[in-house]
Amino acid sequence: MRRFCSLSVLLCSLAAWLTAATTPALAAGAKTAARPNLVFILVDDWRYDVLGCMGNPIIKTPNIDKLAARGTLFRNAFVTTSICAVSRVSILTGQWQRRHRIDNFATGLNGQPWAQTYAALLRAAGYRTGFIGKFGVGNAKEIAAKADAFDFWRGLPGQAGTFFIDKNDPTRKHKTALFGDQALEFLDGCKPGQPFCLSISFNAVHARDGQAREYEPDPRDENLYTDITIPIPKLATAAAFERLPDFVKKSESRKRWQPRFSNPELFQRTLKDYYRLATGVDREVGRIMDALARLKLADNTVIIFFGDNGYFLGDRGLADKWYLYEESVRVPCIVYDPRLPPARQGQKSDAMVLNVDLAPTMLDLAGLAIPKKMQGKSVAPILKGKIPGDWRTEFFYEHHTAAKIIPRSEGIRTQRWTYIRWIDPKPAVEELYDLVNDPLQEKNLALDPAHAATLADLRARWEKLSKELE
Repeated sequence: MRRFCSLSVLLCSLAAWLTAATTPALAAGAKTAARPNLVFILVDDWRYDVLGCMGNPIIKTPNIDKLAARGTLFRNAFVTTSICAVSRVSILTGQWQRRHRIDNFATGLNGQPWAQTYAALLRAAGYRTGFIGKFGVGNAKEIAAKADAFDFWRGLPGQAGTFFIDKNDPTRKHKTALFGDQALEFLDGCKPGQPFCLSISFNAVHARDGQAREYEPDPRDENLYTDITIPIPKLATAAAFERLPDFVKKSESRKRWQPRFSNPELFQRTLKDYYRLATGVDREVGRIMDALARLKLADNTVIIFFGDNGYFLGDRGLADKWYLYEESVRVPCIVYDPRLPPARQGQKSDAMVLNVDLAPTMLDLAGLAIPKKMQGKSVAPILKGKIPGDWRTEFFYEHHTAAKIIPRSEGIRTQRWTYIRWIDPKPAVEELYDLVNDPLQEKNLALDPAHAATLADLRARWEKLSKELE
């Protein structure tokens, strides 16, 4: 028996050596033994508190809540730029917009910058890669060309279609369900012994801007939430709107508020459809989890659930996202690693994590070296219950896209303070909020002499980080 075990070890070592010798990315530092599969689920415009596991008593998200009960729920997750294209580039590259320099919807991610994304690096290391749903980086031609960058490609340009339900489809299949079907198609095609990374990018719960029903749900969910009144957000008041700078009051956020939230009937219609879309995504998450179990892949598959942006649901008299208020920049984040011991299941972390952390985390979990150009950090140590001593306590925020309709802004969000700097007015307009004593960010302290030192300190931090992150 001992000879047999020794021979088995020798053969396994030889196989690992051969794999590393023939795969450059593995030779660069990947762990060949029991590399985990990765399923990355990205949801669009999903507000951080629209989850049962985040304390929402109305929303029905039982499958996502299961992930949180088995994994790590990060209660302080944020994006460094709250708009689809830029956030998605930051997710792929692990970089702030200041470094990757894509601040629009037309510019693609190609060449060496693409080669340094988590998707390209994992594929180079021998992972079977798949992408499903809204890609959202580059024009239609640029995105179509990404089919060659994945082993399995079902990516779509823009918002992944003008409608959630194709008007010419007699089956009335919702995009959310279609993406779920495609995820199962990918999983059914996986080969034993080859690790995989599947990225599923749901276009829910993003509105179909300008359509008669912008948040059209799956027909199966039409009757959900019909017998309740969803509470209107605490900041959905005229007083909160009046506290905004004038240029924000006149921005695209207010324009989009009008057809969605301008009266109680619209409020309920929008909120209920938004919740229905969220529950539709949850159903597909459940189907994916069931497929992993059926295929005996569940025990070695890490599942990451994350939002690309936050969302105003009428808060401050606004719609959409874009600005450094909590509703706009805070997102859901769950990481479930079934390989961890029971003691590490169902834990909650208040560590500040960002969208730029996703790429380093996936590479780290796969045993790959993290490129120096990546600015995020792997959360893998936190999953094991160890917050690194140098873990961040603040982050730099920036938004420069579509400046004609969205006021440009930058700022700093610390564990206690939010500093917002509207950069186009001369001089710049500033806001300062004490999150401990004012968690809803209602009282701007920027002009309060008692907080002049704090304002000066955060202004200096903003200036320093704006240069360091380039």
